[in-house]
Amino acid sequence: MTVATVEIDTLIVGAGQAGVAMSEHLSKLGVPHLVLERNRIAERWRTGRWDSLVANGPAWHDRFPGMEFDDLSPDGFAPKERVADYFEAYARQFNAPIRTGVDVKKVQRNVGRPGFTVETSEGIIQARRVVAATGPFQRPVIPPIAPQNLALTQIHSADYRNPQQLPAGGVLVVGAGSSGVQIADELRRAGRDVYLSVGQHDRPPRAYRGRDFCWWLGVLGEWDAAAMKPGREHVTIAVSGAHGGRTVDFRELAQQGMTLVGLTQAFDGAVVSFQPDLVDNLKRGDDNYLALLDAADAYIERNGLDLPPEPAARRVFADAPCISQPLQQLNLLEAGVTSIIWATGFATDYSWLAVDAFDANGKPAHQRGVSTEPGVYFLGLPWQSRRGSSFIWGVWHDAKYIADQIAIQRQYAAYHCDAAQRQAKAVEQLTVSA
Repeated sequence: MTVATVEIDTLIVGAGQAGVAMSEHLSKLGVPHLVLERNRIAERWRTGRWDSLVANGPAWHDRFPGMEFDDLSPDGFAPKERVADYFEAYARQFNAPIRTGVDVKKVQRNVGRPGFTVETSEGIIQARRVVAATGPFQRPVIPPIAPQNLALTQIHSADYRNPQQLPAGGVLVVGAGSSGVQIADELRRAGRDVYLSVGQHDRPPRAYRGRDFCWWLGVLGEWDAAAMKPGREHVTIAVSGAHGGRTVDFRELAQQGMTLVGLTQAFDGAVVSFQPDLVDNLKRGDDNYLALLDAADAYIERNGLDLPPEPAARRVFADAPCISQPLQQLNLLEAGVTSIIWATGFATDYSWLAVDAFDANGKPAHQRGVSTEPGVYFLGLPWQSRRGSSFIWGVWHDAKYIADQIAIQRQYAAYHCDAAQRQAKAVEQLTVSA
């Protein structure tokens, strides 16, 4: 289907959770719009994740307000394919104007007239406004320390699918956020020797005193925190919905046979060195975990809630040898390691958006998604308006705010048009009278 010579009020680029949410709110406000997606709706949930991935939050939480997962327990964790199906079904509820298989190549501001010229794989679109709803997971990042001439398999976590994909042998997983720790645990369960490089992290309980951590962060006001605490920019979160949802405990993983190491520092041929920070990183994660338990206990007492105590939640596993005597170096070949998985995050890629909407570091310059470039909006960014912005429910609320701002601008524009028409009519009447 061609999109050549199309004119539209608002163009949304991307039909993942952000694009679907944006379309819903614009539809409710009667704003003419079009959503373009280069692949399928929610494609990254289908093919940009490993096979066994499930949502990190329970079904009652990780969803939009307008539809539940009708085939899952509210406390269950949706498999990735089910999440993608959910967004497709959600878009059908309001007949979202989504066109798939269309790649947006370039967006440029028009000169001497309003709006933007958008080059796509199927022609040109003229749009008054553009919403970049491509999210934060656009370009996998492998750090420059990755060895270039080492005869072993190296992939980013975005390209990992299952243990059978990798050659026989041990695996070094670099990065212990949610993706890294879940992949490392899957490989360990498959019988692999696994080395997990652990940096700074937050480690919430999966559940405490009968409530999921998503609930606790909600009632404690943490999801609505408006700004990240200083010095926490590179802190990941280690949480998992796998196997019915269990708390990530690095000491327990070490007791089960996983070898923990500090932050990966450098490679010298087959020898990799690690920073001497493993113990400190684990302690900071434990402190974060215990602080949430303390805050939950105080909330229960303050509000007189009848939630049973859970003393076992404060149990501490003994330090395995890899913690009491951390490795500083590892010869990968001697250790039988044949693969490295880089669970080192993603970068955004707005090379297609040729407008003045970025700061000196190339990051979107915006206030709650409203860009410094008039008519350009961003959606799905971490901490866009609050801590919960990059989560499914959070992006829905951010989309509502942006849709309201677009509606306000349309009202101003309509007033300008009405005023111009009234002035033209008055001039016409004066001319006739003369």
